[in-house]
Amino acid sequence: MNGVESQILYALAESRKSVWELLEASHHPLKDFVEAVNRLYERGYIGSDGETLFLTEEGRRQINPRCVEFKSWVCGRCRGKRVLMDGRFREVLEEFREIVKGRPAPTIDFFQGYMHERDVVERVALMHYYGDVAGKDFILVGDDDLLSVALALTRLPSRILVLDIDRRLGDFIGKVNRDHGFEIEFREYDVSDPLPEDLVESFDVFSSEPLETLSGLRAFVSRGVSCLREGGVGYFGLTTIEASRRKWRSIQRALIAMNCVITDIIRGFSTYPMNYGTINYELFVQKFKFPVKPNPGIDWYKSALIRFEVVGKPKPVIDWRKKIRIQYVDLEEDLTYPGLYEKP
Repeated sequence: MNGVESQILYALAESRKSVWELLEASHHPLKDFVEAVNRLYERGYIGSDGETLFLTEEGRRQINPRCVEFKSWVCGRCRGKRVLMDGRFREVLEEFREIVKGRPAPTIDFFQGYMHERDVVERVALMHYYGDVAGKDFILVGDDDLLSVALALTRLPSRILVLDIDRRLGDFIGKVNRDHGFEIEFREYDVSDPLPEDLVESFDVFSSEPLETLSGLRAFVSRGVSCLREGGVGYFGLTTIEASRRKWRSIQRALIAMNCVITDIIRGFSTYPMNYGTINYELFVQKFKFPVKPNPGIDWYKSALIRFEVVGKPKPVIDWRKKIRIQYVDLEEDLTYPGLYEKP
């Protein structure tokens, strides 16, 4: 029995759970999770009552009952993030929530989706904890999450520049600038294109939530590293839902090759809703061998936050002068892309 099957069985040994509850606690790629649930169901180890999954008697024979006596969980206060917001950050969160209500709706054209507002501000809080906000020049490669606005609300960075392919986002940021007196810069930019020369080695901090195809990961992170000065700092998200261990290994190797060292990996730091009305990333439920009811609001899609520092001069693995080809969907590993399914 493999790791994902074992995790599912032991989770159900504690109590009945919905698919969404099991997925929320999973540490494995979504494709592996779906396949494991289906195997366990077909073998008769788990059953479904239409609402939840449960262990059958045959399933109970597959586990060590003593394991259920040992309990461990993520800290409920910081939710495993190691950072707590206080002081003005509480006000920033409330202001941020109000401002982003008018944001453009996500579109499948750009594979968009944004994290919960609290997670965005907590990212700023973590950056501040490490001294990466005050007086810093920021470059954001993609900004569906509007981290730029949360940063601007602190009035601490020296410069904030957003590179994004979506012109609607630039229009929205322009309105926010006018309404709130910010100076967030925006340039329409496709990460497959060469970088403008004036951006190279011109920033202190880079942040991104990259595509999770291998080419997408390398492109977003390498473009960001190209923009960093000597000793710069980077932040980016990476899931285990869509990124296999192979991809994790590849991006870690790329960071080392770029003269970067990982200082932090915080699992589950950012959570994303997966049904935005305009896009539903939960159509993969069609792949289960039994009916699954719609998600009641469980935030199962989580991204680890990775922080790295450039040791000396950055050495990007992709030449900033070159146009590159990017694969936007990994058809072997990605189950969330709505274009793979017929709408129910």
